[in-house]
Amino acid sequence: MSTEGSGSDFDVVVVGAGAAGIAAARRLVDAGLGTMLVEARDRVGGRAWTIAAPQGFPIDLGCGWLHSADRNVWREIAEARGFGIDRTPPPWSRPVLPKGAPTAEQKEFGEAIWKFRSTLDEFPEGVPDRSAASFLPADGKWNPLLDAVSTFYSGAELARISVRDLARYDDTGVNWRVREGYGALVAGYAAGLPVTLGCEVLHIDRRGSRLAVETTIGTLRARAVVVTLSSNIVAENETLFLPALPEKAAAAGNLPLGLADKLFLGLDGADEFHEESRAFGRMDRTATAAYHFRPFGRPEIEAYFGGALAAELEAGGPDAFWDFAVAELTAIFGSAFAARL
Repeated sequence: MSTEGSGSDFDVVVVGAGAAGIAAARRLVDAGLGTMLVEARDRVGGRAWTIAAPQGFPIDLGCGWLHSADRNVWREIAEARGFGIDRTPPPWSRPVLPKGAPTAEQKEFGEAIWKFRSTLDEFPEGVPDRSAASFLPADGKWNPLLDAVSTFYSGAELARISVRDLARYDDTGVNWRVREGYGALVAGYAAGLPVTLGCEVLHIDRRGSRLAVETTIGTLRARAVVVTLSSNIVAENETLFLPALPEKAAAAGNLPLGLADKLFLGLDGADEFHEESRAFGRMDRTATAAYHFRPFGRPEIEAYFGGALAAELEAGGPDAFWDFAVAELTAIFGSAFAARL
C-alpha cells in the first residue's frame, strides 16, 4: 500500500469537502494514506459557510449552532484550535417579543408544543412508522405554528417528517455557537489537506482493478473512494457509479433533504431590542419566518425560512425573501420599521 498519492493515483479519493469529507480526509492523511479531497464548489465547508458582513463581523450563511454541544466533536475541535465558544442560551429557549405575540398566546403555544413533542417522544418501537403530522390534535389552534417551527429545525412540514426518526433524535438540549463562525471552524479544519476545488465528479467507475474517479478536470485513480455527497445528489444521479449501485441510490432516495434558508438584515437602532431576542412573523399560519434579533449583540436580524415557504421564495430569488421579511416585520413593528432595515 502506498503512503503518498502519486500524480493522479491515490490510496483514497474523498468526494465532497463538507464537514464529513474534511473529517474523513483528515483521518486518512493522519493515518499516512495518499489522499485527495475533491470538491465541485470553489470553497470547502459545504453547508458550513462563514463570510464577513459589511460591518466586518462574521456571519454563518449555513449551519450556525453546535447542537448537543456538550458532546459535539466540532466543539472539541473548536476549543483545541482556539476558537471562541459562545454559551449564550439560544433564542428559541426564551419567550418571543410581545409585539405580535401576546403573553397569553405565547403561554398557550408553549403548552401546545410541549404536549406535542412529549407525545412524539413516547412513540413506541415495533409499530409502523407514521408522519409526525398524524399526532397533531384535530383542528388544533396551534397546528399551523407547530408546522412552521418544524420547518425551522427539520426543513420540512410535519407531514413529511417520520415520527420514528424524530423520536430517535438524541439531543442533549445544549446549543452553543462558534464566535468566529461555524463555517470558519470547518474550513479551518481543512487547512493543510490535499484539496482540489472546482472539481465535479461525473462518474466513479468500478470496472477496473482500481477505481476511476472521472471528474471535470481529469481522472483520478484510487484503491477506495469515500463519497460524502448529499443524499439528494446520490439519489438523483443515476450514473454516479458505474456499474450502478441501485441499492445505495434507493437508500439515499429514502433520505430526502429538507430546505432551510436564511436572510440577514442590518438594523438601525438595534439597541431597542434585547440581545438574542426573537419573533415569529405570524402565529396563525405555517408560511411564516422566525426572526432572531441581535445575535451576539450585533445590529442585525437573522431571519429563518423553511419547507414549502422557503422553496416558494427561492423561486422568486433574493428579492422575494426581502419583500416577505419586510412585510412581516412592518406588520408587527409598523410601517416606519422598513426604513431601519
